[in-house]
Amino acid sequence: MPRQPRRRSYDQYCAAARALDAVGDRWTLLIVRELLAGPRRYTDLHADLPGVSTDVLASRLKDMEREELATRRKLPPPAAATVYELTARGRELLPVLTALAAWGAPELAERRPTDAVRAHWFAIPLIPLLHRLPYVPAVLDVRLDEGEFHVRTDGSTGGGAVYGDGPAPDADARLVLDADTCRALAEGTLTVEEGVKDGRIEVTGDGPVAAALRGE
Repeated sequence: MPRQPRRRSYDQYCAAARALDAVGDRWTLLIVRELLAGPRRYTDLHADLPGVSTDVLASRLKDMEREELATRRKLPPPAAATVYELTARGRELLPVLTALAAWGAPELAERRPTDAVRAHWFAIPLIPLLHRLPYVPAVLDVRLDEGEFHVRTDGSTGGGAVYGDGPAPDADARLVLDADTCRALAEGTLTVEEGVKDGRIEVTGDGPVAAALRGE
């Protein structure tokens, strides 16, 4: 197979420039955001990246494979589907996205009419906050009107997904809140404890983690 031409480079002997050579193209970091939730099919990626064209998505995925940020593999039967997943190097971008989310959180003060939203897009801003809770390690479901995702703070990911779309079968507790409360948590203007006390966060579950979150 002929070697694919390398994308345009900044040609600067600078760590930041080298990083942007690999992930600075439009959509690349958002694809990373999606793959941090675990392996995804191309069709699932396209569905959760509203606005990206099929050609651009395919091109970015090829670029990410070339940069060894992502790999492609086929699931065994009965699934028999091809999925993309991050490499260890790709997963190292989590702190980058976490920092970007913290920096950009104030920009969510007003939701524009054209803004798409997916529940799991709030996972990355919330992960550091949930990891600092005194009730972890734990598996926590987070439910919004827009959907549900789960975050694992129990060290069981084995270097894989740091969060997942949908509820977890082994969740220790479920947090029910709205997007505005998620934004306040991400901005640092609200803590989980304050949200529970004020009734902005409902905690369900029967175990000790859920009870501790409710202050029982």
